Amino acid sequence: MNSDPIDQLIAEHRLPESYRAIVDTYWQPLAREIARRATARKPLVVGINGAQGSGKSTVCAFLEVLLARRKLRAVTLSIDDLYLKQEERQALAEKVHPLFATRGVPGTHAPGLAMQIIEDICAGRAFEIPRFDKAVDDRRDEGERITGPVDVLLFEGWCVGCTPQADEELLEPVNELERDEDPDGVWRAVVNLWLRGEYMDLFKQIDMLVMLKVDGFDAVLANRRKQEEKLRAANPDAPGVMDDAELVRFCQHYERLTRHMMEDLPRRADFTFPIGSDQSPESLPKGL
Repeated sequence: MNSDPIDQLIAEHRLPESYRAIVDTYWQPLAREIARRATARKPLVVGINGAQGSGKSTVCAFLEVLLARRKLRAVTLSIDDLYLKQEERQALAEKVHPLFATRGVPGTHAPGLAMQIIEDICAGRAFEIPRFDKAVDDRRDEGERITGPVDVLLFEGWCVGCTPQADEELLEPVNELERDEDPDGVWRAVVNLWLRGEYMDLFKQIDMLVMLKVDGFDAVLANRRKQEEKLRAANPDAPGVMDDAELVRFCQHYERLTRHMMEDLPRRADFTFPIGSDQSPESLPKGL
């Protein structure tokens, strides 16, 4: 049995053997830079931004192993695991706007949970990472308990590091969902308001921002379809699994901010990796 953790991860994520070259070419230099910064400042919070299906969780899994080889303990927190519970989102939908029933946009997470985790890590306290189950569209009652010192927090998510839009950018709908279900712009205005508040406070905790940049929103939809197929294969009867029409509508909730980040984040991220249609990086950012 192969005991190499890199080979084990390649097998676990069902990646081709050739993925080891990607690890050596792209993720090793990134791990080296994270380790360099963590030496000067620990704990280090590394934001990993990327649209659905860009490979964020895969990258974080390999970074954990690569950093462990450098005697640094890294723990991954996904913004998806911060989603409000289903009943909380339903209450938000009834009080503010019906579109908040669907998880995804700012306002449907609990940023305070992440702030508490970062505070606990800095203080050297044990903490719990929440876990969200997409198959049933709800957060689990119990999370994962983490004890002992943490050197690096890998904070990954589709909207990690996102900035608010200018008010005038909110006026025109970007798709049918906004045109038909948010004609007055209330939903997108409230989302933007959250980005200016709790989310901005949370994203200010990021010491180093990495972007996995896919080539347009069509790639996001294609990659998200692949994710749903895997979820459907593993949980065919789960209530949270979507058919194609539901998936298209679901992704329209993300479209506005995804397009905004594709324009904005490459100018602000420390490192931006272009991601190709095969979900692999295409070039190494400058400085790595």
